[in-house]
Amino acid sequence: RFHHTSTSHWCSCSKTISDEKYQDPFQLGRKDLKNLYEDIKKELLVSAAELKEMCDYYFDGKGKAFRPMIVVLMARACNIHHNNSKEVQASQRSVAIIAEMIHTASLVHDDVIDDANSRRGKRTLNQIWGERKAVLAGDFILSAASVALARIGNTTIISVLTQVIEDLVRGEFLQLGSKENENERFAHYLEKTFKKTASLIANSCKAVSILGCPDPKVHEIAYQYGKNVGIAFQLIDDVLDFTSCADHLGKPTAADLKLGLATGPVLFACRQFPEMNAMIMRRFSKPGDVERAWKYVLQSDGVQQTTYLAQRYCHAATREIRKLRPSPEREALVHLTEMVLMRDK
Repeated sequence: RFHHTSTSHWCSCSKTISDEKYQDPFQLGRKDLKNLYEDIKKELLVSAAELKEMCDYYFDGKGKAFRPMIVVLMARACNIHHNNSKEVQASQRSVAIIAEMIHTASLVHDDVIDDANSRRGKRTLNQIWGERKAVLAGDFILSAASVALARIGNTTIISVLTQVIEDLVRGEFLQLGSKENENERFAHYLEKTFKKTASLIANSCKAVSILGCPDPKVHEIAYQYGKNVGIAFQLIDDVLDFTSCADHLGKPTAADLKLGLATGPVLFACRQFPEMNAMIMRRFSKPGDVERAWKYVLQSDGVQQTTYLAQRYCHAATREIRKLRPSPEREALVHLTEMVLMRDK
């Protein structure tokens, strides 16, 4: 159960962490993420000054490094579970670096597809350097990630992480399509959410678990945790598109509606306001569609239902990670699920 405050924060009435010592994921992961962005820039060594400037633009050290942080915490949790090793292997840290590079390359390409003009509170690459050069910069970051992946020298890890790149492309294609049938539409939305957002987290977590522990059950735990947290993260992102102001979010609100996308809040609202069906099918292209859809969503319980769904995914992630042996990293990953639900940007 939730209550909604004026600042659009959601809080769960039952506390997930009770007796266990509170663990701040960002504090715990900091040691392993030291010099993360400098190491990424080393992977992007390039002689062309303009391409270097473009590649360095998002790797400015100001990001939260959310994905690499999950990856190093998962690596530690799996290592401790397997043989009580408290160190992150160099190959596991490489997976964290590669995950951030793949993620950033996908953002660069997404911004071109969406013709976006702001990202993380600053102008997008395509706005500054133009679409063609932005596409090439995204390709270059992806190629550098592939080289770093090959250097790990493990064919299973290569297979697991290249799946992410395939999923990103398939997810983008899913986003370009619409489904007439209401139930199909929701399944389509969740599949797109998995491929575009959760696959990277799920498969990166699986990769570090494979490197740290031979037990396939642990690999599945790591994968399921990442998958559930990733889907919840995107659901909350879709909620924030309706509840957060543009300054806070670092990108314009109602962005998804303007792109013609029907996210969770819209799909839930459609159940109360069936007249939204026609708008969804024409991708909010008629004058006034975006404003009307926005109003319907806020009049409905679409935001609450999407947040409740995100909470269910977070509970599933918590159930999975608790199957590992207790450790500070395991508790930090549990706490991370609450942070995902509580975030406001």
